[in-house]
Amino acid sequence: MRDYNTQKRVLVTGGAGFVGSHLCDRLLAQGHEVLCVDNFFTGARRNVEHLLDEPRFELLRHDVTFPLYVEVDQVYNLACPASPVHYQHDPVQTTKTSVNGAINMLGLAKRLRARILQASTSEVYGDPAVHPQAEAYWGHVNPVGVRSCYDEGKRCAETLFFDYHRQHRVDIRVARIFNTYGPRMHPKDGRVVSNFIVQALRGDPITVYGEGLQTRSFCFVDDLVEGLQRFMDAEPGLPGPVNIGNPMEFTVRELATTVIRLTGSSSRLCFAPLPSDDPMQRKPDISLANRVLGWQPRVQLEEGLRRTIAYFDALLSGEQAGPQGPRDARGPRTSRGPRNGQSPRPQTAGASPGLSEAVSTGGIVLPSRLDA
Repeated sequence: MRDYNTQKRVLVTGGAGFVGSHLCDRLLAQGHEVLCVDNFFTGARRNVEHLLDEPRFELLRHDVTFPLYVEVDQVYNLACPASPVHYQHDPVQTTKTSVNGAINMLGLAKRLRARILQASTSEVYGDPAVHPQAEAYWGHVNPVGVRSCYDEGKRCAETLFFDYHRQHRVDIRVARIFNTYGPRMHPKDGRVVSNFIVQALRGDPITVYGEGLQTRSFCFVDDLVEGLQRFMDAEPGLPGPVNIGNPMEFTVRELATTVIRLTGSSSRLCFAPLPSDDPMQRKPDISLANRVLGWQPRVQLEEGLRRTIAYFDALLSGEQAGPQGPRDARGPRTSRGPRNGQSPRPQTAGASPGLSEAVSTGGIVLPSRLDA
């Protein structure tokens, strides 16, 4: 085993995904060797293409529901569809990814005596009866609903992590991730930030479920990745769970109006019934992360939205966005949406195929659905 203060060999499952690719960037920048594992169901090769010539980076196509035999010092287990439109497409496979994936990665960590971090989720709190949500809260989750494959799969994964910790003394970290956004989000992943931005840039009506009074707390991906790494590299004896998210709370309607303003769009809000089991409030209590990790988010919502808008603006324009999106991250370069009687701009021929009316992922076409 290598000392944790030196260069490490790090496995990132789901490493070609939205969060995983940013984590790979950070680890490589710090001099570590990175093995990125992904089955490309929701991850995308383009998210890590800029790393393929890096000698300390390796990309492996693999599904974590099957065992993996490699030699590493740390494991970040991020593999799992994380948006409703994706995890509800194949709920059985979603549960298998959370549960069997946890078993396989924990078995690997046990054999190697490696430290392992589980990317859990605020969804373990369900539609919470406690606000804000602290780690001691056990949650209010529907075990038989349409979202249960993800919610209960992640809850079971947490159980497995702590049982391996107690029974086999595996060095674990369980991070509960709250709503995260930023460049490299899938343009049709059903998450509220990406949907609002794409709709605004195209001049389409912005779909708000219910009255838009449900609240969310949005953490920029750079802040999240820093929190995950601080947690992983903390002294032994801190298994978690630890909330990682931004405690600044906004209504969905406030988010929509902010996106319209920052994009200069003429899009209007349209309202639809709330989806099943959609939580009305979501806000992390991050006092534990602040106390034991010295971590708190630093990127304000408007700054993060401008950088995310610039990324999607490049995709809609058919441009090749770099690893962090276009160089000018101050916002879109041109106004969007129908103005002065103009028709909304059609999708350009070179635009990302993910911006079509359906999501094409690994050969499977998924319907679009907004979920906060």
